[in-house]
Amino acid sequence: QVQLVESGGGLVQAGGSLRLSCAASGSIFSINAMGWYRQAPGKQRELVAAITSGGSTNYADSVKGRFTISRDNAKNTVYLQMNSLKPEDTAVYYCNAAIFPGGLGLPFVSWGQGTQVTVSS
Repeated sequence: QVQLVESGGGLVQAGGSLRLSCAASGSIFSINAMGWYRQAPGKQRELVAAITSGGSTNYADSVKGRFTISRDNAKNTVYLQMNSLKPEDTAVYYCNAAIFPGGLGLPFVSWGQGTQVTVSS
């Protein structure tokens, strides 16, 4: 079994910062890409940022220049530093990871349970 556990969400004023963390644990051989998605009320889940095992990144246009994704491969952890937050960034943020499990299991994508980020104006 593999678990992704997010932390770091909360309430912040516009212009403020938050740092999200997502740690993967369990029977893991390696992790390929990791990413952050978000879903606001009444909207579809959207990609915020992603990072490969080699460190290549991509971002949604709406967060470029404000958010930074990074990862610590030794800790199987991905981070999302969010600066200059706006009310429209309010959403539940989910992390995911492409997992190559230990043993003879097939690769799969695992999701965290989500963490609420609320930005007040």
